[in-house]
Amino acid sequence: MRPDDILPTYDRVARGFARSRDRTLFERRWLDRALNHAPGRRVLDLGCGPGKPIAAYLQERNGEVTGVDGAGSMLVLFRDNLPRARAVHADMRGLDLGETFDLILAWNSMFHLSADDQRGMFATFAAHARPRTALLFTTGPAAGEAMGRVEGESVYHASLDPDEYRKLLNENGFDEVAFVPEDPTCNGHSVWLAQYRGLNA
Repeated sequence: MRPDDILPTYDRVARGFARSRDRTLFERRWLDRALNHAPGRRVLDLGCGPGKPIAAYLQERNGEVTGVDGAGSMLVLFRDNLPRARAVHADMRGLDLGETFDLILAWNSMFHLSADDQRGMFATFAAHARPRTALLFTTGPAAGEAMGRVEGESVYHASLDPDEYRKLLNENGFDEVAFVPEDPTCNGHSVWLAQYRGLNA
């Protein structure tokens, strides 16, 4: 299993993934915290998947959601679930929408990229940020690679060391707000929250 297999895999398993996706919204505490740091309600959801429960919750909280996913089958479901949201079929790597957002989200998506591609994502985050934009993303708790399973298929995961994520955030104009590795209140997810100060600040 390679990182480049991720999008074709999620294309194949989209409907099964959507059916089995945890809808308890265990992520709510972090989503609310990110919204409280965001200067507005324009949301960029990178790797949005079918849009439920996260994008739907953000829309309920007055979020103006743009969902981006490289798996076309996921975008079909996203459009069905959130007809008022904007859906963009694109790979998050090298994305350039030419606009900025108040909250950038990469929940359980960026960690499917290779280590080098993850490093490149921080420039993408900065390109879509404005002063005080909140950035919320998940990683592993430590550097390494791992394989997971989604609907019976293998999926690749990778993580950098937390100190490298901190360095990348700082170099790209973000201040760390919080990092909780394997957060017991969030089903063991390792969660980062940061805020954009700008590259010249």
